[in-house]
Amino acid sequence: MVKSSKQIVAIAHNVLRETIREQVLYLLLLFAAILGSAFALLPQFTGLAERDLIPDVGMAAIEIVGLVVVAFVGANLINREIDRRTILPLLAKPIGRWDFLVGKLLGLWTVLGMLIFAMTTLLVVFLKLVRVDLPLGAVFTSSFFLWLQFFLLGTFALFYGSFTSSLVASLLTLATYLVGQFSADLLQLGKISRNPAVEKVTQTLFLLLPDLSRTNLKNLAVYGVLPPPGELFASAVYTVSYALLVLAVAIVIFGKKEF
Repeated sequence: MVKSSKQIVAIAHNVLRETIREQVLYLLLLFAAILGSAFALLPQFTGLAERDLIPDVGMAAIEIVGLVVVAFVGANLINREIDRRTILPLLAKPIGRWDFLVGKLLGLWTVLGMLIFAMTTLLVVFLKLVRVDLPLGAVFTSSFFLWLQFFLLGTFALFYGSFTSSLVASLLTLATYLVGQFSADLLQLGKISRNPAVEKVTQTLFLLLPDLSRTNLKNLAVYGVLPPPGELFASAVYTVSYALLVLAVAIVIFGKKEF
């Protein structure tokens, strides 16, 4: 058990080191450029004050940058090792296949945590400089739940990457994100249809598909409004439980994969 934990930590550390070295700095620069551009240009085009624009744009930019990392870095974590022909030496050390997947996921999640925290802090500092106040507690809570959302999407990225190419896995991860944002609306569509068969189908789809709206708090956070603690806790448990289920399926599929 101790040896397995050390292997997982070593794999996670390798993901963290490689990702930071290759992508994260550029993403932070991109985020800073988005903030600066939003502050300079948006009020001129919309006529709205910075208080109405920059926080929303900043929170949305954090989500977009994190999504890019999950979809294009996370989905490539397995196939990159296959393309480099380093996966066979890794698995022959011996490192269990589940150790390999869990280590990759934890490394990706650590990168995302550092990136989200850095971008959120940068947003708060930027808004302080331009004298726009933000409810810090609500904003950092929203960022934490965004981190949980990307934990779930990260398991999907590894799941898709365990049986398909990097490009297809990236596209499927993006599709999962889009579907997950609107899965809660399926219930409303079923009710609007007033057709029992359609309503049953939409209810089934809602139960099967991930509900990412539970962790999408950014629009509420900028105004200091959040769901009650009990609802937040239930959303966190739901997201982590769903992620662990997807991870378990990915481990089973990856365990049967031949190289």
